Amino acid sequence: MNPAFINLTYLVASVLFVLCFVQLSHPRTATRGNLTGALGMLLAVVATLVDRNILGSGQQAYLIIFAGILVGGGAGSALALTVKMTAMPQMVALLNGFGGGASVLVAGAALHDATNPGMPAPTLQLTMATVASGFIGGVTFWGSLVAWDKLQEFMLPGRPVLFKGQQPLNILLGLAVLALGVLIVRQPADEWAYWTLVGIASVLGILLTIPIGGADMPVAIALLNSYSGLAGASIGFVLNNNVLIIAGSLVGASGIILSQIMCKAMNRSLANVLLGGIEAGASSAPKADAVYAGKVKSATAEEIAMLFDDASRVVIVPGYGMAVSQAQHAVRDLTNLLTSKGIDVEFAIHPVAGRMPGHMNVLLAEADIPYDRLKEMDEINPTFEQTDVAIVIGANDVVNPLARTDPNCAIAGMPILDVDKARTVVVIKRSLSPGFAGIPNPLFAMDNTLMFFSDGKKAITDLITAVKEAA
Repeated sequence: MNPAFINLTYLVASVLFVLCFVQLSHPRTATRGNLTGALGMLLAVVATLVDRNILGSGQQAYLIIFAGILVGGGAGSALALTVKMTAMPQMVALLNGFGGGASVLVAGAALHDATNPGMPAPTLQLTMATVASGFIGGVTFWGSLVAWDKLQEFMLPGRPVLFKGQQPLNILLGLAVLALGVLIVRQPADEWAYWTLVGIASVLGILLTIPIGGADMPVAIALLNSYSGLAGASIGFVLNNNVLIIAGSLVGASGIILSQIMCKAMNRSLANVLLGGIEAGASSAPKADAVYAGKVKSATAEEIAMLFDDASRVVIVPGYGMAVSQAQHAVRDLTNLLTSKGIDVEFAIHPVAGRMPGHMNVLLAEADIPYDRLKEMDEINPTFEQTDVAIVIGANDVVNPLARTDPNCAIAGMPILDVDKARTVVVIKRSLSPGFAGIPNPLFAMDNTLMFFSDGKKAITDLITAVKEAA
């Protein structure tokens, strides 16, 4: 096949990938963006099969390709049908890890082929890119498995895991990887060095991820996504494949940008997140008894329904509790009911609400809530003083006033949603348990706050019934 035609196909695929990212940035075009990206990937795969003469290499090649499609497609379909929305962060972590693991194996196979007797000496580009793929891929695979485990709380706790000498050990392992990388570049035939490098990178991936926990996990997921893209770009240099380089670079860059956006939303540096800095401030948090004792006011659905009689503006603040209870459809029904009564209803979206970037946006879009009702933090905050009722559904740290008032707490300086400035605040939670940061929330004990202790979905359903009965 003409190389110019192959490169032109790769260029078209790359343009489709860029358009995919642009379209994914808005809910109204997200579905089209997925289709655009899928079309780009189809073109890239077909062009690669033609370019490498795989399609004409015999029946065995077809059987291997078909088996791969069958196994991968079957696993993907099963996960797509069974994974709950609340488990999507774990799913994303696994997908990141699979990308890193694939990079490790492809780079190892390419190095093995390049060092076979009779083959020309491997180029500097191939050896350096192989080192990068093995290192980044190893860190990504095992780091992503740890992130999955911490989110799932299968074996590891969700909180940061720290031990004495952790950072010096990481530095020592990093120096070992560097030394092995130099050895591979100088003597690529020593394949043991590559797999030793992968093994050390794997340990490093575990050690770099276990100190991250709690509210920092969404940042870790975004960062590991970036790593998987960089590993893919490195494989592009190993295989001299332009579309892999471009696609991997796009994923790597987008992951880094998203990580920085989320760090800014928490008033944290990326280095602070990676070093598990949130743990340092946790000991200075006030005691829950001192914050809540005798001050928390509980309310029923009927009492809360009376608030809407004189309300003209309601702001709903979704959080992880809404995701856990799958209350988004009930929230839509409440929104429609209040709107029919002439009440203006909007949604306040914090950048790190939930367990992954855009978590709340996806849930509300799934329930067909109009996107123009979703307001970002900077837009909604100045309007809370003109809000009659703010309804907080399962959110905690992102509405905690301690971020503004206590410079020593774990979330000090983090921009929050100023729901405490609303005339009345209704907080729907199962209990007074703390959020990811592990600190109490004075909002729950404020004079203008009513606590509705219940499962998120049941609370909204009961509230809808109460509003209808009061009409």
